[in-house]
Amino acid sequence: MQTSMRGSVSDLSADLSADLSADLSADLSADLSADLSADLTSGSVDSSLSNAVSEDNWIRLGSSDDAAAATPAALSLDNRGLAYADGFFTTMGVIDGQILWSKYHLQRLDSHADALQLALDSQELLAILQEHAKQLQQGMLKLVVTRAAQGIRGYGYSPNAAGSACEIWLKASAMTVATAETLRLADGCFIPLQPSSAAICLTSQLACLPLPLAGLKSLNRLDNVLASGELQRIKAQASSPNSVQADSLENTHSQTSAESTISEGLLRDMSGHWVEGTMSNVFYQLSELPHSPGSNNTSAINSNNANGNKYNADYLGTGQWYTPSMAQSGVAGVMRQVLIDELSTSKNPVIIRSLSDEDLPRITQLFFCNALRGIMPMNSLTLLSGEVVGF
Repeated sequence: MQTSMRGSVSDLSADLSADLSADLSADLSADLSADLSADLTSGSVDSSLSNAVSEDNWIRLGSSDDAAAATPAALSLDNRGLAYADGFFTTMGVIDGQILWSKYHLQRLDSHADALQLALDSQELLAILQEHAKQLQQGMLKLVVTRAAQGIRGYGYSPNAAGSACEIWLKASAMTVATAETLRLADGCFIPLQPSSAAICLTSQLACLPLPLAGLKSLNRLDNVLASGELQRIKAQASSPNSVQADSLENTHSQTSAESTISEGLLRDMSGHWVEGTMSNVFYQLSELPHSPGSNNTSAINSNNANGNKYNADYLGTGQWYTPSMAQSGVAGVMRQVLIDELSTSKNPVIIRSLSDEDLPRITQLFFCNALRGIMPMNSLTLLSGEVVGF
């Protein structure tokens, strides 16, 4: 099975962890220390590694023309990633000293550097990351690339080599993850398959962006920050015994099993199309006709729950899967592309298709995915109206 992650030390690690994790990439650092231990596994994260994870810090790999020397360094307040979100990031799982989906992360390095006009030797950088992965063995590598400080004041950057120079930051987190189930791909690789859970439509919206920014995993993730905050409030309300909203959510989900908990939120963009989750991409299947009004499709839910989340080994190859376009909003994720490529030669290649309000009652299968958690199947989706569509 493929996967990867780990790190080293810097005086300004507290600021970098807090600022870059919370403000620039919100759902990735905190989620992987807290959420991942619950959601990424049907087992658990090794508790003996908890201190190692909390003590991990950032190191600077150097500018784009000197990426080989990893040295502790302070983050300047003039850093353009901090000031303008001028850069991008990627998060890589590591298993047995190997970076999971390294080919796809390399594609991200190339495409993002090209889109943002950054001079980056992706092959050399990936080789350095592989060395860190060997040291880490099990865990997560998080890479942040920002444009180097500029002599020009403000947003602009120099129309020469200095304008495309980079600062490259890396954090490695030791983490042992056990996943009870996996899906085997045609090339022999494995994708983690998480226990089924529930999703909910959120009122937060994603920004619509022009090319070449749409689809990038840029440092500007404020729409995801606010959406993740909304999802956390919903989770907190659902777990509070004294909350009126908790009672409402409990009644809404009474048709699902007691094991069904909300784990992800579905987000729409400013054009009204449903695009992705707060930290993941989404795939779905549709019925020919919508469910009858007021139907929660509880038989499908009960069937899923009765099977204890034992999905068919050909889960991905059965039926027609759709995924929304990333042409104007969202992040074109690594796992999303892995799955599109995997099914490209099957009898039902993935179809890129917008997901509208009218489609939601017609969904018969739904899962979220990302490169760290793999596939996260859903057994129900709560609509904005409060209606529950079961799968």
